Amino acid sequence: MTSPILTAVAWPYANGPRHIGHVSGFGVPSDVFSRYMRMAGNDVLMVSGTDEHGTAIQVQAEKEGLTPQQTADKYHRVIAEDLAGLGCCYDLYTRTTTLNHRTTVQELFRALHANGYIVAQRQQGAISPSTGRTLPDRYIEGTCPHCGFDGARGDQCDNCGRQLDPIDLINPRSRINGEAPRFIETEHFFLDLPALAGALGEWLETRTDWRPNVLKFSENLLAELRPRAITRDLDWGVPIPIEGWEDAPMKRIYVWFDAVIGYLSASIEWAKRSGDPDAWKRWWSNDDARSYYFMGKDNITFHSVIWPGILLGANGQGDKGGEPSAFGLLDLPTEIVSSEFLTMSGSKLASSRGHVIYVRDFLRDFGPDALRYFIAVNGPENQDTDFTWEEFVRRINFELANEWGNLINRSISMAHKNVGAIPAAGELTEADEALLQAAKDAYAVVGDAWGRCKFKLATTEAMRIVGLANKYLSDQEPWKLKDDPVRRDTVLHVALQVVQDCNTLLTPLLPHAAQKVFEALGGEGVWAAQPELTEVTEPGAEAPYPVLRGDYVNQQATWESRPIAVGTPLAKPTPIFTKLDPKLAETGPEWAPIA
Repeated sequence: MTSPILTAVAWPYANGPRHIGHVSGFGVPSDVFSRYMRMAGNDVLMVSGTDEHGTAIQVQAEKEGLTPQQTADKYHRVIAEDLAGLGCCYDLYTRTTTLNHRTTVQELFRALHANGYIVAQRQQGAISPSTGRTLPDRYIEGTCPHCGFDGARGDQCDNCGRQLDPIDLINPRSRINGEAPRFIETEHFFLDLPALAGALGEWLETRTDWRPNVLKFSENLLAELRPRAITRDLDWGVPIPIEGWEDAPMKRIYVWFDAVIGYLSASIEWAKRSGDPDAWKRWWSNDDARSYYFMGKDNITFHSVIWPGILLGANGQGDKGGEPSAFGLLDLPTEIVSSEFLTMSGSKLASSRGHVIYVRDFLRDFGPDALRYFIAVNGPENQDTDFTWEEFVRRINFELANEWGNLINRSISMAHKNVGAIPAAGELTEADEALLQAAKDAYAVVGDAWGRCKFKLATTEAMRIVGLANKYLSDQEPWKLKDDPVRRDTVLHVALQVVQDCNTLLTPLLPHAAQKVFEALGGEGVWAAQPELTEVTEPGAEAPYPVLRGDYVNQQATWESRPIAVGTPLAKPTPIFTKLDPKLAETGPEWAPIA
């Protein structure tokens, strides 16, 4: 049965290009999940975009001699191009500087205010002494007053999970220039989280299948919820839609509040562009729909507590009651899929750039599927993982190239050489039937793992079948069966069938390679669809902007074992995967040398 599946992907921030640590948290996991869900017959809506408001954009703009809008334009395009190159199959990847996003944010703000969940309060705001500019909470670090962790941010401590304000920190300092912030009293609107805590707690009690780290972290946050500021003293962001505040030149909605609403605004924009403005409701106001939110662990708070709190308040479902917003009753997240951190200390760059490997550099030299594979089998699914060039080379050379690539090449090469097409099978032996059954059985195991975001488990099981197929060929030795062409062809038929099955199993993870394998087996057309970067316009907007979208409905990839077509012509294959120079493990590339 087809189910509506919303894949809500964390919004990368537009103050620079993204690195492989970023995409290990939001990019690859969400794409693998979405591709599998589409193959399994579900109706997927995958949305996100570039987060483009806030002080950090202004800081970067000043560094580059650009306006904030020019900076957002520049890095929105860079990030979108990188995600397209990675193969992320968004139905819509947009941005937060659209008019559609602004109106959506303002509508939810008004609804929360009308229901009593947004209140005006005075607070001590952090100001940069050298610039006079408001410092974002996340751009202030110091010592946590609760656990003593030196590296707590102005919004929360990642060590103990406590919600913080910048003034709570011991010895606070700006991440921008290291100076101690100056605190001044200012008036802001606050989200009354304590009034939503009861509803949030009842909802969290139903989230029993979440990753344990996410659930425990979220439950701990509930114990100490307090009102949280959702406006800031700056001029770059969404205007406050409340009388007396809307024309204030230095008051805007806080970026963390407007960014999470992007999941809804992107869905609405997609619906408008689809020709059915109400189509988004199938994923947002539907008991049969499920929604999965993908991010790194530093964003759990915003997705498991604050965004559900916003939705509950806008629905009128907190302690203060209220009426639903103009969007009607909106569904809360089904699951928060949070990854740990991928660190990069093993590939240290110049100090001016920090410990970072940019996605664009990686894609240029090694292609998308190598990165996707590494993140799946050695990424930060359940714990922090350090990227090293040594481990990357080992995984690609010995697993992708030697195991999977070798199976593809020798199976098709022998069939091409001896038959010129997919051969027919004769009578099957016990060994033949055992391998074929193992491949068919893997669909349930691998599919369940992809669907539950158990990426390492899914990849390991698929590669186990690859290993069985390689052993089968080594045991059967079809190259020695010239005098028994029926048996030779049977072995090759079985091997090619399993190659096709393994290709299907790995398609969510390796879509680019999967298309090549499909074609090498004689397939025609699109097996695994890719996103396209296109320019779009918006009524009332000054300029077009690039978005990612694609035609995924008409791809041929489905989650099922399909018999190979006997007689399909086969050409001499070319290697699907390129082996890496072993020296790379010792030196790293020129743009990311090992220190």
